[in-house]
Amino acid sequence: MSKRVTVQREIFEMILESARRLHPKETILLLRGKASKNEINVSEVLIPPLATYGRGFSAFPTHMLPMDFSIIGTAHSHPSGNPTPSIEDLNHSMGKIILIVAYPYSRKEDVVTYNRDGSKLLLQVT
Repeated sequence: MSKRVTVQREIFEMILESARRLHPKETILLLRGKASKNEINVSEVLIPPLATYGRGFSAFPTHMLPMDFSIIGTAHSHPSGNPTPSIEDLNHSMGKIILIVAYPYSRKEDVVTYNRDGSKLLLQVT
C-alpha cells in the first residue's frame, strides 16, 4: 500500500503562492511534519537559509540547517510545467517526500508528491 501525504489547505496554498511569486525561477521549501506507517502529515513549511532560486534549479546549503528530524521532505517548483522529478531531484532529495509544484501553480492537479525512489504518493489536501 502506498503512503498518503496529507497537507492542510493553508500550507498547500502557501506552497503554490511561493511558486507563483518566484516564477520563472524555481522555489524551494522545507516540509516539516510527521510520518507514520501509512501517512505523512505535512504541518509546516520552512524557508531554507541562504536558498538560491534560479531558472531551472533551486538549492540551499544543507550544512546551514539545524539538526531537525521533523523535516520530512522538500517542496519545489518546476516552471516548465512538467511535475516529474529529475535525476537531480531524486539524488538530492531530503527526507521522505518530494513535493513538486508545476506551472501554472493554480490547482491540486499541478502538485505531485513522490517518495525518494520517485514513486508517486497519494496527495490529500484537507
